[in-house]
Amino acid sequence: MRTSHWTPIKRILTSLATVVVVGGFIAPASVLADEPAFTRTAHSRELAWGPCPAFMPDGCRLSVLHGDPAKPASDVFFKLPAGTKAPLHWHSSAERMVLVSGRMQVVYAGQEPVLLEAGTYAYGPPRREHHATCVSDEDCVLFIAFEEALDAFPAD
Repeated sequence: MRTSHWTPIKRILTSLATVVVVGGFIAPASVLADEPAFTRTAHSRELAWGPCPAFMPDGCRLSVLHGDPAKPASDVFFKLPAGTKAPLHWHSSAERMVLVSGRMQVVYAGQEPVLLEAGTYAYGPPRREHHATCVSDEDCVLFIAFEEALDAFPAD
């Protein structure tokens, strides 16, 4: 019996069709089949807003959209009241962000300030110190996808 040199590759591709990569981990597609799809806006009644770490300004709030913030791969809304500043801090995880509302100035250590407007995507490397100021008259709401567990540490 003669086997094509493509046979092992075909077997691999066939098996990959039945898995999904989630947060860097491979999971069988059937595991995710029962998870419901959903949408949220920054004003959805389903959101449960909780406090930010104590070093953040009064009125700062977080809402978990998906995942467990104590584990890798969680999504949150971060709300910073109009005119307030999140002090210099850092995270263990990279952050993938989109500003949902307001205008926010963000400064990462060693880089020029950037102004985010609604719809702007931003990437924050892990452990890079940064601060942010909501420079609009309305609250700033930032969508953040964390690769690792959600944490925040004030800079020394």
